[in-house]
Amino acid sequence: MLDDLKDKKVLVTGGSRGIGAEIAKGLASAGARCCITYSSNAAAAEKVLSEMAGDGHMILQLDISSEDSIAAGFSQVLETFGGLDGLVNNAGVTADQLVLRMKTDDFDRVLQTNLRGSFLCCKAAIKVMMKARKGSIVNMSSVIAQKGNPGQANYAASKGGLEAMTRSLALEVASRNVRLNCIAPGFIATDMTSALEEKQKEAILGNIPMQRMGEPKEVAATTAFLLSDMSSYITGQVLGVNGGLYC
Repeated sequence: MLDDLKDKKVLVTGGSRGIGAEIAKGLASAGARCCITYSSNAAAAEKVLSEMAGDGHMILQLDISSEDSIAAGFSQVLETFGGLDGLVNNAGVTADQLVLRMKTDDFDRVLQTNLRGSFLCCKAAIKVMMKARKGSIVNMSSVIAQKGNPGQANYAASKGGLEAMTRSLALEVASRNVRLNCIAPGFIATDMTSALEEKQKEAILGNIPMQRMGEPKEVAATTAFLLSDMSSYITGQVLGVNGGLYC
């Protein structure tokens, strides 16, 4: 990881498992002080916390779809940390279904969480970062936003909107030295992909030029780079971590 992350204060939403957990552990190993959020599984968040290097980290229950929960959560983080240098909007949900079978409530819920929730977190973080005249926000998109996928119209819409929002917000706050970027992972080896059948995995790998799934640590390393001062002239960008699946 990167030396200039030492002592930076970072909030990682959805940090209790998968990519979010790997991001939090990687940042902690680089010397950052992290808060990870979870929606319901406190035990999983506690486990990740126990595996993080260093001291001063915290966990926080957060309903990413609730404006009140986000406001209260950010208040608690700022009271504990005394500031905020980085935000990783990683929390999200899916509700996959073909369009003719997709319930309107499922479409709304995915956008409410993935897009509106990220907007509210960005807004809360930007308020703090603009006053400090520094900060970096990383929004977790997906290759699905770029290439589409049958049965995921709601998810693709939420992540495509997230990328567009990131570009617009980046322009608003660039003069205050606050940066916003997206990472768009492809197929990453997590609990979700491990549940796929072998034929499904073979079909996926057949479309990936590097002929393998990505590792959570590879997304974590990219996140650390975008949070660090090494990326100080990068803002409003979408960085694909997809093995060549979408170029």
